[in-house]
Amino acid sequence: MNKSETLYYLDQLGIKYEIVEHPAVYNMAEMEKIALPHPEADAKNLFVRDDKKRNYYLLTIKGDKRVNLQQFREENGTRRLSFASPQDLKEKLDLAPGSVTPLGLLNDSGHQISFYLDSYFSQQSRIAVHPNDNTATIWLEPQALIHLIKDLGNPVKVVKM
Repeated sequence: MNKSETLYYLDQLGIKYEIVEHPAVYNMAEMEKIALPHPEADAKNLFVRDDKKRNYYLLTIKGDKRVNLQQFREENGTRRLSFASPQDLKEKLDLAPGSVTPLGLLNDSGHQISFYLDSYFSQQSRIAVHPNDNTATIWLEPQALIHLIKDLGNPVKVVKM
């Protein structure tokens, strides 16, 4: 799903969101230069794979945090992890670098990518994500995002990162 299809899908499900259109951003440093509301809700997304290229994971964390992939591996029982390639990102989620978002799981037709959400967001009223395009940011309730992804059939885990 592209941006307009994603927003239409959210509308059809009755999921409320706030949206701001902005110039394309490719990383958190560029995002910080844009005056967006709700900085406490900023999320960073990492698309990673195991060393056998069998399992893929989407990690969504608070925007100013860093993830130690070895520690994540040990705490979550995965094989050795590394960042997935731009080709993997296109093939698995139909996204380009800079547009990674939990809503990209709408494009995971096999529902095989596991979604890990930073537990920080379970205490928040909103989370900021791209609607499958890095020229807009939407804010929605974290619980609505979790339910949406679970309903798609993807594994979802809320963990401390």
